[in-house]
Amino acid sequence: MKNTVFFQKKACPIAVRCLTSILYFFLFSLSSLAACVDKEPVDEEDADPAINPHSSYLEEEESSGNTSSGPAFPVLANYAPAFPGAVGYGRNADGARGSNNREIYVVTNLNNSGAGSLRDAVSQANRIVVFNVSGVIDLNKEVLVFKDNQTVLFQTAPGDGIELYNGRTSSTNANNLIVRYMRMRTGRQVSGSDNIDAGGAAYGHDQIYDHCSFTWGTDECFSLNNDKQPKGLYNITLQNSILGQGCQNHSCGGLVQTSDKEGVTVFRNLFIDNKTRNFKVKGLNQFVNNVIYNWGNGAAYNMGGESSGHSNTVIENNYFIKGPAYTWVNTSYPIETTDKSMFDDETKYHYNGISSDNKNYLVDTYQQVNPTKPFIGGNGDGDFDTYCVGNYYDNDKDGTLNGFEITQGNWQTYCSATPVFLSKPDSQHSEISIKTSATEAYHWIVENVGPVLPNRDLVDKFMIDELTSLGTKGTIFRNQNIETQYPLAKTWQNINVGTARKDTDGDGIPDDFEDKWGLNKNNAGDAVRIAENGYTMIENYAFSLEFPDEYEKAWKEAYGE
Repeated sequence: MKNTVFFQKKACPIAVRCLTSILYFFLFSLSSLAACVDKEPVDEEDADPAINPHSSYLEEEESSGNTSSGPAFPVLANYAPAFPGAVGYGRNADGARGSNNREIYVVTNLNNSGAGSLRDAVSQANRIVVFNVSGVIDLNKEVLVFKDNQTVLFQTAPGDGIELYNGRTSSTNANNLIVRYMRMRTGRQVSGSDNIDAGGAAYGHDQIYDHCSFTWGTDECFSLNNDKQPKGLYNITLQNSILGQGCQNHSCGGLVQTSDKEGVTVFRNLFIDNKTRNFKVKGLNQFVNNVIYNWGNGAAYNMGGESSGHSNTVIENNYFIKGPAYTWVNTSYPIETTDKSMFDDETKYHYNGISSDNKNYLVDTYQQVNPTKPFIGGNGDGDFDTYCVGNYYDNDKDGTLNGFEITQGNWQTYCSATPVFLSKPDSQHSEISIKTSATEAYHWIVENVGPVLPNRDLVDKFMIDELTSLGTKGTIFRNQNIETQYPLAKTWQNINVGTARKDTDGDGIPDDFEDKWGLNKNNAGDAVRIAENGYTMIENYAFSLEFPDEYEKAWKEAYGE
């Protein structure tokens, strides 16, 4: 089946605008509305129907309204413009829904380019991207670039979902972007010399990444680095995601570097098996309810490091858990003084060849390092302001979660950073209402972090197994292709591809969902219309995969058994 795209005409009656405004008024705080002020207006000329021969369009009379009074979908808890449960600086992104030119693109194959591919899907602004195929997409070392006003819903794929591999994603210059349930496996390639971030952005605004998994970065796993950039980077949230298994010798969780007026929220993520930068932070930043496990001799949380500039931060209710810190490191051994036979022990060495000057053997060497303290840095006198409370440190590696709170009283014993402590958060930071204690955050992350929809893959399950060992498992590897370094080297691509549900009109919403909720399975145009709960019909379908009980309850209340 070829991919199909459905175009929404530019019609938005006054009555509909009023209804939407009333809904938003009751569901947002004044601070949320204020955060929207910086958002640039949608360019209604961005989407040109003539450029996509795989598009089909709504008739004018079919698009006379922007909001439908049809299905009685639930109003879910923790409402936000992006999606239920979105928090922080990026929560007001509304993706393609915010465009009067919104359209749906169904990804129908695993090709790296061409009609029906993911690359083609994200090549144009104003799109809601869904999937009727699953498996591995080889990006062929190319960058997958997101655009303005996009909503990319990887959880809609059948089977075990989508794996992106052998490349990277970029959201630089993308404004008003929602990316959910994405897996990016960058990987060290044959040359071994790649220095690539798995994901991130240098500039852009109103972006939110939720339930993603960024692994095998050979530079950073995820980077939001605005230093020396022509535009700002602000209103960004990274939440409920995994940043892990950064490849040596530059194994890094990532950078978050903005100005002290450009906000980034890092909420309820797992940082695991990265030597350093979990994160390195500078600027206006919330770092709440994260778990950091098995870092190396670089840094867990780096308070600015050597980067200049003032920081205004909240660091609240995070859990730092020391792991065994086994690591594979690229090492040079002088040919003249080294017995090459020592490299025959594959549990300790992986021979890579001889240096270009013919003087050294190049070998990955297995060793155990001594992890740094949870907090380092401070980037100068008075430059790093922080409200730092409720953070715990489990340093005994005994298989039990039994850490202690890091306080100003024991700071010098367990931390080497030199921040300026604040008695309360700066007023620029909005409250995260769904935050929990550090211990509760750990348990939530074990069960829910990363792309748990359609299903957790082998890579993420492996990392969760390491985390729950609480100090006894964990390796920072150099090459994901070598089994002695990474046991899943030959098996991680084993994906249950599943079967897509029947979708007669090809709008991305399965027939059984349309039948149940009174939509028209022969009319693709209803998928982009906005329901009374403030989200499009196709977003409601995606939410029903996350919140099946809530949707079933709402259906029974509206339509009976």
